[in-house]
Amino acid sequence: MSELASPRSPILYLIVCAAPPAQQTREVVPLLQAAGWDVCVIATPQAARWMNTQALAELSGHLVRTDYKLPGEADPLPKADAMLIMPATFNTINKWAQGIGDTLVTSILCEALGRGSPPVVTVPCLKMDLVRHPAFSRSIALLRECGVHVLHEPERYPSPLMVPWNEILATLHEVTQSNG
Repeated sequence: MSELASPRSPILYLIVCAAPPAQQTREVVPLLQAAGWDVCVIATPQAARWMNTQALAELSGHLVRTDYKLPGEADPLPKADAMLIMPATFNTINKWAQGIGDTLVTSILCEALGRGSPPVVTVPCLKMDLVRHPAFSRSIALLRECGVHVLHEPERYPSPLMVPWNEILATLHEVTQSNG
């Protein structure tokens, strides 16, 4: 008698940029796992300096990626069912919107935008001076126009650290249900 295979958990790329919440990535991964996600962490090189990537790899069961793989190497991570960029910095958001893929993170995000999949949720984290920079509002508008779900409402949440977890998780659930 064969056992039925249990359904696999959906793969979530947790993309981490260099802003203060990156230091809490080790606490974020179990919250996402408890919500049913198989979490793969991908970090900008600067964000990786703020995290214990070995501990995150053990916690997630996946290598923490920070750089490109070599030509001919297999991708060390499974294909994503969704992406959560948190925290998303001014630099990454603007490069992503402009199609500048000069890091693994921006390359992955640019490819996802060009492909139109998987669903993407982003939680910006930047100083109010940068929020008011004209490039930022144009970039956010373009990303939203392309289907990216941006959890950024400065009038409602003056700090990205105040976006409630239940809203982030609900948005991830909503975008993956409507995409599937």
